[in-house]
Amino acid sequence: MDTKIGSIDTCKPTNSDMCSPANGAVSTIQNSVSPAVINSTESTLGRHLARRLVQIGITDVFSVPGDFNLTLLDHLIAEPGLNLIGCCNELNAGYAADGYARCRGVGACVVTFTVGGLSVLNAIAGACSENLPVICIVGGPNSNDYGTNRILHHTIGLPDFSQELRCFQTVTCFQAVVNNLEDAHELIDTAISTALKESKPVYLSISCNLPAIPHPTFSRDPVPFSLSPRLSNKLGLEAAVEAAADFLNKAVKPVLVGGPKLRVAQACDSFVELADASGYALAVMPSAKGLVPEFHPHFIGTYWGAVSTAFCAEIVESADAYLFAGPIFNDYSSVGYSLLLKKEKAIIVQPDRVVIANGPAFGCIRMKDFLLSLAKRIKANTTAYENYRRIFVPEGHPLKSEPKEPLRVNVLFQHIQKLLSSETAVIAETGDSWFNCQKLKLPRGCGYEFQMQYGSIGWSVGATLGYAQAVPEKRVIACIGDGSFQVYNQESCDMNSSILISNS
Repeated sequence: MDTKIGSIDTCKPTNSDMCSPANGAVSTIQNSVSPAVINSTESTLGRHLARRLVQIGITDVFSVPGDFNLTLLDHLIAEPGLNLIGCCNELNAGYAADGYARCRGVGACVVTFTVGGLSVLNAIAGACSENLPVICIVGGPNSNDYGTNRILHHTIGLPDFSQELRCFQTVTCFQAVVNNLEDAHELIDTAISTALKESKPVYLSISCNLPAIPHPTFSRDPVPFSLSPRLSNKLGLEAAVEAAADFLNKAVKPVLVGGPKLRVAQACDSFVELADASGYALAVMPSAKGLVPEFHPHFIGTYWGAVSTAFCAEIVESADAYLFAGPIFNDYSSVGYSLLLKKEKAIIVQPDRVVIANGPAFGCIRMKDFLLSLAKRIKANTTAYENYRRIFVPEGHPLKSEPKEPLRVNVLFQHIQKLLSSETAVIAETGDSWFNCQKLKLPRGCGYEFQMQYGSIGWSVGATLGYAQAVPEKRVIACIGDGSFQVYNQESCDMNSSILISNS
């Protein structure tokens, strides 16, 4: 059966023309051929799961084989539309699924019971913090072992099969333990659809003896399903837009600031439309770099309190009104909660809620709908951007290095800047790379990803593999923490064909 997935209201980072993540996108799976009865060798759980992954747009699955998932992996390998990528360990498989989901809108990894599940747990927690739909599939115990009080290998030596599940309950939006075939079809489909609807990871444990057993519920191709889109409350939307427009149109020098939840709200393009219509100075929070176009004519830089790019903080903090779209004000992004902002001047727009200054809060409102409607009601005001241009002083160029002089970071990044184009993407590791990569100016079409909320050391290594698999058209430049850069050949994702530049 030929199937295709159509994504409604997908949101892609403005700086990436090639990579189109659809985190939380509403997806409709359609049939191009009427379902037909298939033979019993294909009427299996493993076959069903493989086809579902292909239907939602996954072509690469990252895995670490183990005796609890070997049969399931055989079925995934047998699916022509899937490419199974073996990873050196479960943590990197999870990181790779994270990087893949950033570009494809959904990712998947397959590991083994407990020893693999607890290893991948940290990567799934990071994906949860970034609102990425990652389907974490675990090969579970034999269904006949449940309730026997047996002790299994790869566990901590207790006859308790729920340890792994309990750990995943805090970092996933849905958990399913499939240990019988009667409800396997429903649990698998519910897990996948929930990941797409909530734009969060899900946990799916499948008993190791079930993937190859034929069952009537899998005798036909998967029934097409669609996810109903979330809708704004019309009256609430009208009231919120009216209040916001009145608030902003009275301001003398308002500004716009983009935040990291623009991605999950699928509102990147809507935010740009508001910027175009308003003429406001446009800034980005550090955790949203790559989601707001730095080539926009009114872009003024990164707002990061005392460590903002030159002259950006002066414009934002002196504004008499600012609209933050999808912000996360944690201790990182607020520089220890030291931002000089006032609540009475702010409109905070979250994926499903709008709060205007000290006044009303409006719920059940999609960010995309709000921004698009506000763009039609706003009056153009370029005062803040004109003030920025008035005080702006171009950055100087690093001094030339003398022969045999140690390589300076600013010189290294000058070379890296010259590598960037619409055909490249940057993956920035936690630590020094965060700060140095923030200074890069992303050209049109250049991708950029990092993990600021969770900040897991080593994330960039696996994420680079996943991102590169998701968008082979791009050269992915990985900044791996100490100022080192790895440039990957996407055609093979072969680390031996990479170029390493390091200042360490």
